[in-house]
Amino acid sequence: MKWIYRLYQLVIALPLLLIATLLTSIVTIVGCMAGGGKWWGYYPSVVWSKLVCRLLLLPIHVEGCEFIKRGQSYVFVANHQGAMDIFLMFGYLGHQFRWMMKRSLVSIPFVGYACRRAHHIFVDHRSPSATAETIRAARFVLEQGMSLAVFPEGTRTRTGRIGKFHRGAFLLADELQIPIVPVTIDGSYEVLPRTHDIDFVHRHPLRLIIHQPIEPEGQGREDINQRTQQAYDIIRQSLPERYR
Repeated sequence: MKWIYRLYQLVIALPLLLIATLLTSIVTIVGCMAGGGKWWGYYPSVVWSKLVCRLLLLPIHVEGCEFIKRGQSYVFVANHQGAMDIFLMFGYLGHQFRWMMKRSLVSIPFVGYACRRAHHIFVDHRSPSATAETIRAARFVLEQGMSLAVFPEGTRTRTGRIGKFHRGAFLLADELQIPIVPVTIDGSYEVLPRTHDIDFVHRHPLRLIIHQPIEPEGQGREDINQRTQQAYDIIRQSLPERYR
């Protein structure tokens, strides 16, 4: 059965996914250039992400969508198990957002430019001025009434276990007094771990658990530290024991 699934990936899924990725990038670029950045910068990627999961025949389980209110800005923070996290969040979160992503992703042909046109934020720490520009761009997205999605670990785990959270997203949420939504991702480490990026996808269920928003109760360092730790604890407790 494993070899049948691998053959399916090579002969059917991979060619279709490459075509879908190219078309999604082009549609996003053209739509955003035509002036519909808010719509075209998000919904084509939702369709693309669901298509990726379905073509790879991955079972998806989502909980907690009822906690998210339409029209409310949030900072979504999620653990980062593997490459499939992006498709799971884009396809099944059910709330428009923009990513804070690694600067290196801008170099991906078509995809990088589409992300730039869609106003996703490339995190740049090469200099103080570049860092300040990253923060300014993220602040602008939130002030426009949209939401941000962040992997506060900063990178994918190498072991499946959740790592330490950086505070950048929590600082922004504190400054603008925006709710933080912890999101637990489970299963993507089994599907495609960081240590095997050039590999076949392994069929395994994916879980996306959207937790209740953590509302700001104050402002300043104490509240930032409290909400950072609270989000970490909530996500961690929803993971299997081996990944805590």
